[in-house]
Amino acid sequence: MRGMIAVDDVITSLPKERQKKIGARGNELLAKVQKRMTLSEIRKGRKISQTKMAEALGIGQMQISRLEKRKDPRLSTMQRTIAAMGGHLTVIVTFPDQEPVVLVTSQLPEKAAASPKKKRRA
Repeated sequence: MRGMIAVDDVITSLPKERQKKIGARGNELLAKVQKRMTLSEIRKGRKISQTKMAEALGIGQMQISRLEKRKDPRLSTMQRTIAAMGGHLTVIVTFPDQEPVVLVTSQLPEKAAASPKKKRRA
């Protein structure tokens, strides 16, 4: 196995013009990752009305309005809302001493997820 080379060493060995282009592209990608939007901004950006969202979620338009103003919505509510817009919610966790990680929900074992729930007796 060959020795590992630091990416910084590779980049500094490149011509200055190439280094500038790499830096500019890196900054462009970082700007995309750091972009922040509210649920309302996302919905409007996708040109979806509150009424259409409400229909997709099976709730009233007023509830969409309240959801978009909520300071601390439930994660499951956000997942359903994003899915109704055709997207997938991903939560990225950051710590000062490590690389960002994608948070995933705990998964049920395949058998438990595939088997039907037992009915309770009254």
